[in-house]
Amino acid sequence: MNVRSCHDHATMKAAVLLGCTALVLTVTGPAAQAAAPAPDLGRQTLAAGDGWGSDAGGTTGGSAADAAHVYTVTTWAQFKAALKDGGSAPKIIKVKGMIDAVSEGCEAFTTGGYDLQQYLKDYDPAVYGNDKVAMGPQEDARVASMANQDSAIKAAIPSNTTIVGVGKNSGILGGSLQIKAVSNVIVRNLTIEAPLDCFPKWDPTDDNNTGNWNSEYDAVVVYGTDHVWIDHNTLTDGRYPDSERPSYFGKVFQQHDGLTDIVRGANYVTVSWNSFKDHDKNMLIGNSDSTATTDGGKLKVTMHHNKFDGILQRSPRVRFGQVDVYNNSYVVPESQKSDYYLFGVGISSQLYASDNAISLPAGAEVGKVLKKWSESPLTAVNNYVNGRLTDLIAVHNAEIPAETLQSGAGWTPTLRTKVDSPRAVPSVVNRGAGAGKVC
Repeated sequence: MNVRSCHDHATMKAAVLLGCTALVLTVTGPAAQAAAPAPDLGRQTLAAGDGWGSDAGGTTGGSAADAAHVYTVTTWAQFKAALKDGGSAPKIIKVKGMIDAVSEGCEAFTTGGYDLQQYLKDYDPAVYGNDKVAMGPQEDARVASMANQDSAIKAAIPSNTTIVGVGKNSGILGGSLQIKAVSNVIVRNLTIEAPLDCFPKWDPTDDNNTGNWNSEYDAVVVYGTDHVWIDHNTLTDGRYPDSERPSYFGKVFQQHDGLTDIVRGANYVTVSWNSFKDHDKNMLIGNSDSTATTDGGKLKVTMHHNKFDGILQRSPRVRFGQVDVYNNSYVVPESQKSDYYLFGVGISSQLYASDNAISLPAGAEVGKVLKKWSESPLTAVNNYVNGRLTDLIAVHNAEIPAETLQSGAGWTPTLRTKVDSPRAVPSVVNRGAGAGKVC
């Protein structure tokens, strides 16, 4: 079944679209015609030719589920129970309203006498130093508390599953969707607030022995899984933005990890029409330089018509994969203009970035759009910055000559549906990306 969404780009002259419903201002005739029934998102599948997720058999999720395996859930406990029911038989899980994975707060996970103030006293660099990792009773208590949170907020998604939000305001607060070592999963129309790590780890030896806080938990993890469609979701830090996190020992008390990471041999993934907002570390495609045996020839990912607004880095950062990034809208705010990058070029990556629209504040260096981590040629063509066609590689090499990049990813994407003009991308994506905008 092909998907027909509100972003079909048809000319709209007689009606104003509100989400997925046409508001008819005038009704004529003896009686109004009955409204067409709303489409069942759970039965929709990824259209042919729509990115890598449509290749090699396509992505159908739980669209074939029988009535016994269609669930509507309103709590985190119900959600996890539905995931377990029926194993890998096709299933559709409809999330109704915002369900909270951490409804009782971080205190519910605390054990072993863990106390943040005591932890700070014990591992203050002035006392503990920076020459060895944290060890001792408070670190042991932190690890035990973290294990409690880990088991509570992670949800294992089985094969042949579709998860959809009901209406415009449904999703998950503080949970981590683990799409791990399975196949054929669809996640759509959810507002997902990134998990808040209640117990970040202080590593005195990190950052050249100046120490750093490290956190766990991605909002969505695609790990060793093939055929995944992530579509029309809104992913954000929500109530707990990094800008409001305190600093200890001169380093931000980091409580967020990634929004959507695609790693460890994951393959055939399409990420479309999502809104990624106000976050630091956004998306890894490949999470280690040492995983060539796992990731080589895999990590085939398409990203199109997504909006990245207030994302500091990794949109995406790529290792190994053939990654097609087109028709995305990037907005870098004033607060991030001196410390940002969009596309990270990593080991053996084959990034093809075209037809994207990038908005930068005055004074931001365009060369920082690209970040070189390893010697891997990429293709970057027909991208616009502040409304002007810009050769991203040439500008990067001129502004950051110590990180000279080579052109030519060595492949050309073919699995694309309609490619919009980069000039139109900001308005097209604003109108269509995110939860509540699919029909």
